[in-house]
Amino acid sequence: MDLVKILGERYMKPELPQMNVGDTVRVTVRVKEGARERSQVFEGTIIAKKHGGINETITVRRVSYNVGCEKVFPIHSPTIVSVETVRRGRVRRAKLYYLRDRVGKRAKVRERI
Repeated sequence: MDLVKILGERYMKPELPQMNVGDTVRVTVRVKEGARERSQVFEGTIIAKKHGGINETITVRRVSYNVGCEKVFPIHSPTIVSVETVRRGRVRRAKLYYLRDRVGKRAKVRERI
């Protein structure tokens, strides 16, 4: 059991920012298209955090052109270049799945001061 933990800790990223559910984050992902490679930014609100350790994932939701889009990012994946927190959110729940049904100003999360 300790061998699995040791191998997992070797590949974990040590320089991740503090991020919680409700925070707005900017995730930079390395995208490979054929022979070319580029960085793509996905900015949205964290609606869920799952698992822990090397398997930790965050679900980020954003609305663009009135269409909601959610992506699940494994935090410690080598394709994730960086994760930066844009603003802190003040929420009282662990999962914000209720934001899927909300539109406009009702879908906003209050900012933590």
